[in-house]
Amino acid sequence: MKKLILIDGNAIAHRAFHAIRPLTTHNGELVNAVFGFTSMLLNILSQENPDYIICTFDAAKKTFRHEQYEDYKATRVSAPDEFYAQIPRIYQIVEAFEIPLFVIEGYEADDTIGTIAKKAEKISDLETIIVTGDMDALQLVNDKVNVSTLHKGYSQTVRFDPNGVREKYGLEPKQIIDFKGLSGDSSDNIPGVMGIGPKTATRLLQNYGDIKGVYENLDKIQGKIHEKLEKDKDKAFLSRDLATIRTDIDLDFNLENCHTHEFNLGKVIELFESLQFFSLIRRLRKWKEENGYLAVTKDPETSVKKVENEQLSLF
Repeated sequence: MKKLILIDGNAIAHRAFHAIRPLTTHNGELVNAVFGFTSMLLNILSQENPDYIICTFDAAKKTFRHEQYEDYKATRVSAPDEFYAQIPRIYQIVEAFEIPLFVIEGYEADDTIGTIAKKAEKISDLETIIVTGDMDALQLVNDKVNVSTLHKGYSQTVRFDPNGVREKYGLEPKQIIDFKGLSGDSSDNIPGVMGIGPKTATRLLQNYGDIKGVYENLDKIQGKIHEKLEKDKDKAFLSRDLATIRTDIDLDFNLENCHTHEFNLGKVIELFESLQFFSLIRRLRKWKEENGYLAVTKDPETSVKKVENEQLSLF
């Protein structure tokens, strides 16, 4: 079975920015998020060996969720300018590796990922792995779609298939949006039902399936929980909608355009050198030595810099 990797660029870069101490080039440019993102990208390429790969980022402007709910993410502390200043550099990394980059105005990276994953489900003999730090993506998990979430900083991941979601949360992947509808999500300022916490939300969904089922059986639910659900019914359904990743946005997706292929080593090395990512250059050299991706030169001492016209494939 062939493999498609969908990278949530925002999630990885943001996690790296907070996990890695400030790193600056000799020119004083801050590059810790760029370094972490690039290191994770190299891990993905070498460990997953994907047949297809795509990177997504949030658009800079507000999304349709802000129009639906003005206070969406209103309580979230904005990332500092030092983070956003690194995004163009990360785009350069993605371009250097010749990976398709999707940024869709009015939507979040999650929605782009959800839409592509949905399209990919229809392709036989293809599995999709979403690499992200956002647990919201677990709602997309099924027999053909797994989610690999960042764990312990930015360098380790945990893979979730349907059984993994059930074991960790006691819910089916598709119930994640109902869970958010009931318990809310403070990180995105999704209100949920006031006074309904994760344990109660999980129990309700285990008993009644989804939010619709909860409210169809409201007469069976007694006491304070009944009162809270009745009072915040509108917020429950609104919160569910806000938490739902769109899988139907209009985007131009052709799987074959996302095929992994050889990239220009010289371009990558030049960019790494400008960023002073010397440890990552050594990783490229190690792959060269171990896997023979580059043509053998007559001079065994030839450095990576001297093969600028060669092509390197990590795939």
